[in-house]
Amino acid sequence: MVSFIDDHRVDYGVEPICKRLPIAPSTYHEHKARELDPDRCSKRSTRDRHLKAEIKRVWEENFEVYGARKVWCQLKRECFVVARCTVERLMRELGLRGVTTAGRPSLTIPLPGLLIS
Repeated sequence: MVSFIDDHRVDYGVEPICKRLPIAPSTYHEHKARELDPDRCSKRSTRDRHLKAEIKRVWEENFEVYGARKVWCQLKRECFVVARCTVERLMRELGLRGVTTAGRPSLTIPLPGLLIS
C-alpha cells in the first residue's frame, strides 16, 4: 500500500488516498520515516535484519541444504541466542529451504515374480 501511495501522492495527496484505503496517514508517514532512519525501527525488526544476514550466511556456507533445525543448531554453536521458531520464520521470509528426500522415486526395483508376503 505504501508503494501505491508513493506512486499517486503527487496527483492526489497522501490524506485523500488514505481516506479511500484502509490505512491511516500517520501509519504511512511513520513507515516513510523508518525507511529514512532505521533507528526508529522496533528492536525485533532490527534484530531480524541482523539475524537474516547470519541465517543466509550459514545456509550458503552449508551448500544451501540446511533446513531451519540445522541452521538453528549451527547458530547456537556460534553462540547466537535465537529461538528455532524465529529461524523458521526468517528462513520463510527469505525464501530459504532445506533439501528434502521426500517425493523422490525409489531406486530399488523389485524382481518380477518375486513376491514377499
